[in-house]
Amino acid sequence: MKDWIDAYNGRDWQTTTDGTVRYALLGLGWWTIDLALPAIQDSDLGEVTTFVSSSSEKAKRLADENGVDHGISYEEFHDGKASDAFDAIYIGTPNAFHLEYAKTAAELDKAILCEKPMESTVERAEEMVEVCEDAAVPLMIAYRMQTDPAVRRAKQLIEDGFIGEPVSVYGNNSQPLLEMNPNTDQWRLDPDLSGYGTSVMDLGIYSINTTRFLLEREPLAVQSQMDSHGEAFEDVPDERSGALLALEDGVKMVTTDSQNAHRDTQLKITGTDGQIELRPAFHGKAKLHLSRNETTVTVEHENFDAEDEMREEFDYFADRVLTDAEIVPDGRHGLQDMRIIRAIHEAAESSDVVEL
Repeated sequence: MKDWIDAYNGRDWQTTTDGTVRYALLGLGWWTIDLALPAIQDSDLGEVTTFVSSSSEKAKRLADENGVDHGISYEEFHDGKASDAFDAIYIGTPNAFHLEYAKTAAELDKAILCEKPMESTVERAEEMVEVCEDAAVPLMIAYRMQTDPAVRRAKQLIEDGFIGEPVSVYGNNSQPLLEMNPNTDQWRLDPDLSGYGTSVMDLGIYSINTTRFLLEREPLAVQSQMDSHGEAFEDVPDERSGALLALEDGVKMVTTDSQNAHRDTQLKITGTDGQIELRPAFHGKAKLHLSRNETTVTVEHENFDAEDEMREEFDYFADRVLTDAEIVPDGRHGLQDMRIIRAIHEAAESSDVVEL
């Protein structure tokens, strides 16, 4: 077993240590200020030069508080103000606004790192891909789990045959959303801003995308059920969601998600010869639990959390932008997740199997 769990080079993707990508951050909520900003400040290849928010006053105030050179409004961003000060944008706004900012960035010839899910609907995600491809600007979707060392180690182990042939996957992602943010008018509960719903768009995407990354197998069909009970969730269909996905090569996946449940994140992949489980998986310090034959071990990354994952994510993006190299979680990769999420919602609505 020791041969399977030895340390590895976490930055197996790195191709350069030279250069700097200057970022404009759009959407100055807690995720951007508390996680994205310090992650870039701690990165090797990036710096933040510009804040963009709903008003220039807010952007300038937060820029001054955080030592950032420029603070501009969204309107000023669309007009090209301060565009000489940044090379790339990070979009951390509600889902339904991603496309409009990506369009402007493409017009300004700026690289784009867009939060997941990449938009509110498949059609808008398709338009984003087309816009960026037509303008030949890099587009990456911010799947931070793909740069988490535990996830990358799990992928290596699967490729090396640790679990044998993959057979099944179970993923869960749940959290008490209203304990985290008691505002019932928040955008995650507004389908005009979030998209198809709340739990699958915001939480289920982690299990889906991380499985796609680890196994390199795509879903072919899906069955699902979802419902909402709490008054705050009356406008979205998926306070609770469960789905069965049939992946390529006969792999079966069950994914469950809820925005109104005890906090839990896990992803378990079982094969013919062993099992790999990430628990916690998506929020917090990921732990890798490995089982093969009669032996089970746990590999911990004590000092690695969401901010560190984002630091790796930003450096991966900068590495690709600086070297003009291929981006793996590009727009088409993110578009596939949007199609899967739409299929999960369609399957729940129709009570039938939906093929992808």
